[in-house]
Amino acid sequence: MKIQELETYTQTQFEDLKRLMTELSDRVIFSEQKLADVLSDRNCHLYVVQENDRIIGCATLCVFHSPTGAKASIEDVVVLSDYRGQHLGKQLMEYVLAEAQKLAPIELHLTSNPKRIVANQLYPSLGFERKETNCYIMNL
Repeated sequence: MKIQELETYTQTQFEDLKRLMTELSDRVIFSEQKLADVLSDRNCHLYVVQENDRIIGCATLCVFHSPTGAKASIEDVVVLSDYRGQHLGKQLMEYVLAEAQKLAPIELHLTSNPKRIVANQLYPSLGFERKETNCYIMNL
C-alpha cells in the first residue's frame, strides 16, 4: 500500500474514485469535471491509498484563510469496503495530518456522518475533539 497526493489521473483511477464516492454516499454525483476542479485548485490536496496501482481509499485536504486564521477541512475520507478493518483509514488520516502539520498553525475541521461508527471512533483517537455546534448547509 502506498499513500500519495494525486496530481493527475488515468481513466481507471477516475473509475476507482467514482466507486469510492458512491461508497461514501449514494447521493454523490462524481464527475471528471469535479475531479479536475480539485486537482487544479492549489488549495485542495487529494490523497489516495493505492494497491497495485488501484485507488482503494482517499481523503481531501482543503485549505482556506479567514480573518481568524488559517483553516482546513478534511473531506471525503473513505476506504473501499473490501479493504476496511486493515487500519488503512488510520494510516491515510495520519498521512493527511502530517501534511496539514506543514501548514501549522492551522485549525482542522472534519465532519462525519453519525452512521459511520468506526470512522467516528477513529477521529478522536487521532486527536480530534467533538465540537458542539450547529451545522447548516445550503445548496446553491
